[in-house]
Amino acid sequence: MRTARSTQTLEHVLSRRAALAGLAGIGATALLAACGSDSKSASTTAAAADTTATTTASTTASTTASTSGATTATTASPTATTAVAVAADLVEIPDETGGPYPGDGSNGPNILSVDGVVRQDIRTSIGTASGTAEGVPLAINLTILEADTGAPIPEAAVYLWHCDRDGNYSMYSQAAQSENYLRGVQVADSSGNLSFTSIFPAAYSGRWPHIHFEVYSSVDEATGGGTPIKTSQIALPEDICDEVYATDGYSASVRNLSQTSLETDNVFGDDGGVHELATVTGEITSGLAAALVVPV
Repeated sequence: MRTARSTQTLEHVLSRRAALAGLAGIGATALLAACGSDSKSASTTAAAADTTATTTASTTASTTASTSGATTATTASPTATTAVAVAADLVEIPDETGGPYPGDGSNGPNILSVDGVVRQDIRTSIGTASGTAEGVPLAINLTILEADTGAPIPEAAVYLWHCDRDGNYSMYSQAAQSENYLRGVQVADSSGNLSFTSIFPAAYSGRWPHIHFEVYSSVDEATGGGTPIKTSQIALPEDICDEVYATDGYSASVRNLSQTSLETDNVFGDDGGVHELATVTGEITSGLAAALVVPV
């Protein structure tokens, strides 16, 4: 059964993550339409408020996440002073397994060699596949920084992938083997920011809800068979998972989520995912947005 986590602990994790995001120039998620659902816990509300307060003086940002999920724009302008200040608090994101379904050629199929893999909207399949992943819209906003200096890494490329609403991984799971959706590459801008338009992943048996990613030094390295400089995962907050999994199509995730926790997960369990826990804002009806600062 799920290990109880106190509200105070979750507020601390989310507030710390939101503060890091603000200092590094991620204000996008704080400026989404405020979470209007009464079912969201105080932890998420506090995290969004902290992000807004921290970023007002140093960033200008906007994020749009709609039910179509077609547009997610992020603009941020951190100063050099901010980068120096952030460096003191940054902790390099942990290295994690890419799992058995990476789709990068290291274990079977390789989507990174398929034309069109560099794309923001990863909900549809590309190439000869034509399926679309259904689910609650989710914008995934990352900021790639140098862990030792806090400086952004322009032109860094991120290959990101995750399971669908039913817990299937495209290119591998029998039900989605002919698809390659929920996989794609994006390139960081001058502030280290990049974003994907996707759907909220399921909780499948044995794992906490998560998103995989690899960071490469350039898009050529990512699509040309290069070696990633970081492989890690994003953890999703429990209160948001509870709300999403109460919607149509996610019924199996309710049971699976109840059987694990961040503290007992075989990936995030070492530290409860404190360095990989995304800040999530928005509304289920109009789209959620997850943000994470990624020091590498």
